[in-house]
Amino acid sequence: MTTEVKLPEGAPEEVVTNALVRDIDLSAFGYKGLLALITLDNGLDHTRPNTFGPQSLAALNGAITDAIGRSPAAIAITGKPFIFAAGADLSALSFLTERTQSLAIGKLGHDVFRRLDECGIPTFAFINGLALGGGLEVGLHCNYRTLASTAFTGLPEVFLGLVPGWGGATILPKLIGPERAVQVIMLNALNNNTMMKAKDALSLGVVDAVYEPADFLERSVSFAAKILAGETKIERKDYSNDPAWDAALATGKAAALKKYGGAEIASPMRALELIAAARTNTRGAGFDAEDQALADLTMSDPLRASLYAFNLIQKKRKKVEGAPKPALARKVSKVGVVGAGLMASQLALLLLRNLKCPIVMTDIDQERADKGVAWVKNELAKLVEKKRMSEESANRLSLLVSGSADQNSFAGCDFIIEAIFEELSLKQELFKKLETIVSPECVLATNTSSLSVERMSEGLKNPERVIGFHFFNPVAIMPLLEVARTSKTDDATTATAVGVGKDLKKTMIICKDAPGFVVNRLLTRFMGEVTDAVDEGTSPEVADNAMRSIGFPMSPFELLDLVGPGVALHVSQTLHENLGPRYRISPTMQAMVSGKVRNFYINGADGKLGANPEALALITKGNSASTAEQVRDRALKALAIEARMMLDEGVVSSAAEIDLCMLMGSGWPMHLGGILPYLDREGISVAACGQRFHAPGIASLP
Repeated sequence: MTTEVKLPEGAPEEVVTNALVRDIDLSAFGYKGLLALITLDNGLDHTRPNTFGPQSLAALNGAITDAIGRSPAAIAITGKPFIFAAGADLSALSFLTERTQSLAIGKLGHDVFRRLDECGIPTFAFINGLALGGGLEVGLHCNYRTLASTAFTGLPEVFLGLVPGWGGATILPKLIGPERAVQVIMLNALNNNTMMKAKDALSLGVVDAVYEPADFLERSVSFAAKILAGETKIERKDYSNDPAWDAALATGKAAALKKYGGAEIASPMRALELIAAARTNTRGAGFDAEDQALADLTMSDPLRASLYAFNLIQKKRKKVEGAPKPALARKVSKVGVVGAGLMASQLALLLLRNLKCPIVMTDIDQERADKGVAWVKNELAKLVEKKRMSEESANRLSLLVSGSADQNSFAGCDFIIEAIFEELSLKQELFKKLETIVSPECVLATNTSSLSVERMSEGLKNPERVIGFHFFNPVAIMPLLEVARTSKTDDATTATAVGVGKDLKKTMIICKDAPGFVVNRLLTRFMGEVTDAVDEGTSPEVADNAMRSIGFPMSPFELLDLVGPGVALHVSQTLHENLGPRYRISPTMQAMVSGKVRNFYINGADGKLGANPEALALITKGNSASTAEQVRDRALKALAIEARMMLDEGVVSSAAEIDLCMLMGSGWPMHLGGILPYLDREGISVAACGQRFHAPGIASLP
């Protein structure tokens, strides 16, 4: 008997994944008998993966009953082409209003999945494609698992603010041991939701065999026949007395604390509790504990916040708000990069790898240009060494990148991006010269972080082809790209820039050409309040750790070290000039830059990170100290005020876009759901601005 689940009113209609049963004669594989094969299929293509909601689980339950009724030698489950299952249908979770509802969903998944292990018939999961969360968990309930070599799999629940709640947290530690279970459940999820490749899943023991897609089903059925015949045996180890349990759990806890700046966030801590309990729990007791953890987390603000953030990111990856029609975009077959320093070289590598077209780099002399090209080629060689690129591909790409001291080499370019020194007059002079070299249709993009894009286009014959194209460092890793339109930028230029951004696999927002765009404007305001508190006399340790309790992965001064005091000071000076005295220029920052002190933190003699004495010596010593709570309050209120100004000015079209920028451009914690829902929940929005940014229930309990 399975648990009955009724979703609340208003929840989106479930896309039902059907479960179809057919018999496969095993005699052709050397074993006399039938295999009942269950195929999961929601009737849509691979862009809409199979998921498990209440109706889909009911369909699978019926298919299992059907399969058992055929009295087969074995039962197997597989997916539609390219997809096994992407896990639970999370679309209804934010509509749950009672704990009993979330508890019922957890129990229903267990009721159905556990039948695969408890039916008394050997069961197999033929994981033919993507298998995430509940998609992997249904496979873990089977006795044996095969995996397609091109498939990715993993348990992303902790990343989303949940725990593997349909058997994963209980079964996996017993199957592969505590160290590997912590790796799959905790460390992978906390590392930006890293998925396992097939070879990783095999080496960790998550699956028993890996086969190529071309004959995956045939070879998987053959594997099952050999298991049934006793020709192939899979040994399972008992990990209950493994001495690694304590160390593995300590590793998981340390990783969670590091990820969230020392704060004990609920989902990773509950996941660790379930992993620890799996050592002695029966499966039934473990499943009950998973149900309780899932119900508790589902009825919490962090889970609602994480889902809001996750859904926002997924939505914005697919559609760029305010983007012109793609048909307006011009073809880009040759790209120029002005500059050959580290940032420019990173841009050249990214463009080369994704556009696979000729890339021309220039600098003030040939030596510098050659150095940039050499850096790009060296990075390609590293990718070959790491087996992330074939030698043939690297050689082919190497032939496409060149360097020159002569900007006439940009002739024929369709898109040029500059990454030179942040000086407006230099950029204006550059664009005027480029205009004499390239066609009127060539896009002139700037990677400026704070200067006016419109002013760069002043005096040009074709100012409509100038656009801001702001990346974040490191370029290959940071997913956000701010596309800044001036009042003159035309739709064809914007469409071309968005097209390039999509080819680069970046998540984009289109913003108004305003000082600092979105991320730098907010971060500089936030950082300014922290450095001001220090200048006023607050202990640097108190000010820098003021935000730790809410789960920031990096403190303000650690972020300052990453950006560099020189860059941070330049941005704050630019914003001070353009936005007024609320962007104050810190005397301490000025002293650090003039004294060439590059880091606030350094590794001490003991190898641990500590304050740099040189930086401490430069701090302006005021006599008005604040508490950590006061620093946090002033910094968050400043963020709320600045965000409200940006929306009123039309820098972006919605509050959600500010949330997206801070999530993907500054590492704002997922469990807070974006900056503005957090400010709403804490009452800071109303206190600072007199109104909320989002309606009640967005990224929080209704």
